[in-house]
Amino acid sequence: MDLVGVVVTALWAMGPAYVPNNAAVLAGGGRPIDGGRTMGGSRLLGDGKTWRGTAAGTVAGTALALAMNELAPTVGDVLGHSLPRFPLLAGIGLALGAMLGDIGASFLKRRSGRERGAAFPGLDQLDFVVGALLLALVVAPGWFLATFTRPVLVAILVVTPLLHVVTNGIAYLLGLKNEPW
Repeated sequence: MDLVGVVVTALWAMGPAYVPNNAAVLAGGGRPIDGGRTMGGSRLLGDGKTWRGTAAGTVAGTALALAMNELAPTVGDVLGHSLPRFPLLAGIGLALGAMLGDIGASFLKRRSGRERGAAFPGLDQLDFVVGALLLALVVAPGWFLATFTRPVLVAILVVTPLLHVVTNGIAYLLGLKNEPW
């Protein structure tokens, strides 16, 4: 597969993981997952991680995977590359995994003394990727191994931080986020 095909496949395959955290921000509010509990004097997760946001993000990412299945032949023809389709479990795994990765990062941030919204370079850009890939591997291993080849994984690790910075900057400018990271 040529470089363009690798990048196209990487972006397409990660689509259902790229959307959930944005959908969670838009759904906003609700009951915090940690219920206000603390550990060592700081919140386990904080008010930004809610049940409603997690559910909304998971549903949005899964719905996107199903919609992308319908669009794959047409978009693939336009781009000149065959695009992977998402088995239902793969779509759920990518979406829920992205949310769980972000929740795990929030836990690590609280343990390191960082407040909600504080930057944590590296973790902020790749937490959801690690969660999405791990859960997709667990729930849809055959699809995962066929889709996420080594070059595709490298492309994801290079392109995702760039996309993360750009999309967070846009959300900040639109007033949807309190910080640009």
